[in-house]
Amino acid sequence: MKGWHLFRLFTREMKKQRKRIWLTVTAIAWGTLSIILLLSFGEGLRRQLAIANKGLGVNIVILYGGQTGKVYQGLPRGREIRFSEEDVNLLKEKIPFISGISGEYDLWGVSMTYQKKTLTERITGVLPPFEYMRTHFPQPGGRFINELDIELRRRVIFLGNDLKERLFGDEDAIGKVVMVNNIPFTVVGVMQKKLQMSMYGGPDAGKGSIPASTFKTLYGRKYLNRIVYQVQETGLAPFVEQQVYQVLGRKYRFDSEDEKALGIWDTIEMTQVMGKMLIGIQIFLGVIGALTLLIASVGVANIMYVSVRERTREIGVKRALGAKRSHVKQQFILEALFIAISGGLIGGFIALLIIQALQGIPVGEGPLQFLGKPTFSFPIALSTALILGVVGLLAGYFPARRAASLDPVESLRYE
Repeated sequence: MKGWHLFRLFTREMKKQRKRIWLTVTAIAWGTLSIILLLSFGEGLRRQLAIANKGLGVNIVILYGGQTGKVYQGLPRGREIRFSEEDVNLLKEKIPFISGISGEYDLWGVSMTYQKKTLTERITGVLPPFEYMRTHFPQPGGRFINELDIELRRRVIFLGNDLKERLFGDEDAIGKVVMVNNIPFTVVGVMQKKLQMSMYGGPDAGKGSIPASTFKTLYGRKYLNRIVYQVQETGLAPFVEQQVYQVLGRKYRFDSEDEKALGIWDTIEMTQVMGKMLIGIQIFLGVIGALTLLIASVGVANIMYVSVRERTREIGVKRALGAKRSHVKQQFILEALFIAISGGLIGGFIALLIIQALQGIPVGEGPLQFLGKPTFSFPIALSTALILGVVGLLAGYFPARRAASLDPVESLRYE
C-alpha cells in the first residue's frame, strides 16, 4: 500500500508539472539510448576483432631463423640460422607444452591453370597440424592435407576460398585437377571463408597448400621458411619460448640469451594487448554515455528541487502529523528513481529496436566487416541499470535531504 501511495503522489506531480517532467524523462531516455548504443557498438567491435584475430590462428607462435648477435663457443657473430624439417620433430620431442607444430615452405609466382584460366599465385608446403593451428578449416565435402598425403608425397592441393573463386568461379572444385607449374594436383579441399586481420605473406584465402613432403620433393628445398607452433595454454608461451631458444641453441650452437638468433612473432601476446586496448575503448565509450546520462540527471534534480519548494506546506503538515525525516526523504528519492527508471525503460526499448534493425543490415566485404554490428549483452544491461540507479539516487538525494531538513512550523507558514 505504501508503494501504491507513493505512485499516486508521483502521478499527481506529473500532472502538475507534466511538460517539465516529460522533458526530463526524454533527457534520461536519450542518455540511456546513448550509453546502450555506445557500449553495444564497442561490444560488437570487440567480438568481431576477436574473431578476425583468430583468423591467423589460436595460441600460435611463428618462428623465423635469424642471425647470431653474439660470439659463442669460438664461433663468430652474424651466423645465419636456418631451419630444417628435423627441427620440427626436435622441438615437438623436447618441449611437451607444444600442442601442435608444423614447418612451412613458401613459393611465390606459381602458375596455376584450370582449363583455359591461368593465375600466378602463392603456394605453401605444410603438415596436417596446420589445419587447426592456422584455422585452415575445409568447406563441407572437402578435407585438409592428412598424414597419408605426407607419407605418399601425394600431389594434392588445398585452396583458399578466394583463390578457388578466381580459378573455378561457381564450379565445384573438389576432385578437379589443377596444373601447378605444369604438374597436375588434385583439389581435396577449399577453405571456409574467415575473417583474418593479421597475416604474413598475404591472406590465407588467396593461397594454396600442398603436403610439405611433396613440396620438398618437387622444388628441392632444404630449408623451411618458418616454423609455426601452438602452445597448450596462453600462460605457457614465455616459458615455451625460452625452451625453444635453449633447444635450438644447443643444436646450432648459439647463446640461448641471444634474441637476434631467432625471430619470434608471439601472436598470443598480440591478442592480449589488443584485448586490453578494446576494453579501454569500451570503457571510454561507456564514460561518454555515462556523462550524457549524468547531464540528464541535472534535470531530474531541478524537478525535485522545484517539487520540494512547491510542496513545502505539504511537507510541514506531514511532519506535524508525525512523519519522520526518513519518510520525507524516502518519498522524494523514490520519485526521482521513478523518473530515472521511466526514462531508462523508454531509452532502452528504443536502443534495442535500433540494435535489432542494425543486426539485419548486411556488412559486406571490405574494412566495414571488421567493425561488426552492435551487440547487446548482459554486462551492458547491468552497467546501464547501475548507472541509472546511481543517477536516480544522486538526483533525488540532495533535494530529499533539503525537504527532510525543513522546519515543520516554518513550512506551515510558507506561502
